[in-house]
Amino acid sequence: MTVETLRVELGARSYDIRIGAGLLAQAGREVAPLLARPRVWVVADAAVAALHWDTLEAGLGAAGIAARRLDLPPGEGTKSWEQLREVVEWLLAERVERRDMILALGGGVIGDLAGFAAAILRRGVRFVQLPTTLLAQVDSSVGGKTGINTAHGKNLVGAFHQPSLVLADIAALETLPRRDLLAGYAEVAKYGLLGDERFFAWLERNGPGIAAGDTAARIEAVRRSCAMKAAIVARDETETGERALLNLGHTFGHALEAATGYSERLLHGEGVSAGCVLAFELSARLGLCAQEAPSRVRAHFREMGMVTDLADIPGPLPDAEGLLALMAQDKKVVDGRLRFILARGVGQAFVSDEVPAAPLRALLEDALAAR
Repeated sequence: MTVETLRVELGARSYDIRIGAGLLAQAGREVAPLLARPRVWVVADAAVAALHWDTLEAGLGAAGIAARRLDLPPGEGTKSWEQLREVVEWLLAERVERRDMILALGGGVIGDLAGFAAAILRRGVRFVQLPTTLLAQVDSSVGGKTGINTAHGKNLVGAFHQPSLVLADIAALETLPRRDLLAGYAEVAKYGLLGDERFFAWLERNGPGIAAGDTAARIEAVRRSCAMKAAIVARDETETGERALLNLGHTFGHALEAATGYSERLLHGEGVSAGCVLAFELSARLGLCAQEAPSRVRAHFREMGMVTDLADIPGPLPDAEGLLALMAQDKKVVDGRLRFILARGVGQAFVSDEVPAAPLRALLEDALAAR
C-alpha cells in the first residue's frame, strides 16, 4: 500500500498527515504510538459509521485498542450548540481524561465539531482526524480550525486546536456520493486558483479521472492540496496574514450557506465553488484580471458538473442587500471592513479590504437576475 506522509511543522504541536488507501484498516497501528492507554473515543457521522465502522473497529482492535462511539446525524446542522453539548457531556460521562484521544470519523462537520469539543474539554484533549470526504481530507482536517455555526453565521464560535494526526484514507472516497465528491473537489481546485496555476492546469487534465475514481490521481490531488495548506498553516497558524488566502470563495460561499439555512440545498463545497467563480468575476470587474480568468474557472467547473452560478442553487435567495448583510457577519470582517480574496489571474490570489460597494452590489444583482 502506497502511503504519502506530510508534516505540518508547528514546533511541539507538529503532526503528520498520512494519505493512502486502506488507512482505516490499519488505524490501530497508526494511532497506538500516540496513546497513553489503549482506549479511544470516536465521534462519528452516523452515515459514515454505517459504512466504515467495522473496518475502523477491526483496525483498532488489531492493535489492542478498545473503542467507544457516539453517532451524530449527518449534515451541516450538526455543527450546533446542541450537538456540541451532547458530545461534551458524553465524553465527560465516559470519563475521558486530558491524556486520552478522541477520534473524529466523518467529514468536515464531524471534524470541526469533535475538534472543538476536544479543544474545550478539560481545557484541551488530543484528537485524531479521520476524514472520509474529499473536502475534509484536503481542507478542514488540516490546520486546527474547529468550531460550530450559530444563527448569526458559519464558524463564528470555535478555537484553533491542532490534531495529533490526520489519516486520509482514499478508499473511503469510493463510498462518497458524487455530489459530495464534487463539493470537495471545489476545495481542491481552490488551491490551484489561489497559488499554483500549474496545479490548476493539472486538474483541468485530471479532474474527470478524480471524479471517476482514479486512485492515483486522487492521492496526488489530496497530497498536493495538503502540502499547500500545511506550508501556509506552518507560516500563519492563526490566520493573521497569508492563511486568509485559503478563504478564496468562502466570503460569498458562507453567505450563500447562511441564506439556504445550512441545508441540503447547498453543501459547503458547492458554496465555495460558486464563491470562487464570483470572486474571479469580481476581480475581472475591478480590472484586476482579464475576463479569461473567470471564464476559465467557470468552464472547468461546468465540465466537472459543479455548482457554478446562483442559478444552480434551488429555492429562493435573498436580494443583493440581504446577501451583503450576511457577508457582513463573516468572521473575516476586520475593523468593520470585509476582506475579500481576489485574484490577478489563476494562481495569483491576494487579500483585499478595499472592495468598492457599488461593483460588489452590481455583481450580486446580476448573478441573482440570471436565476
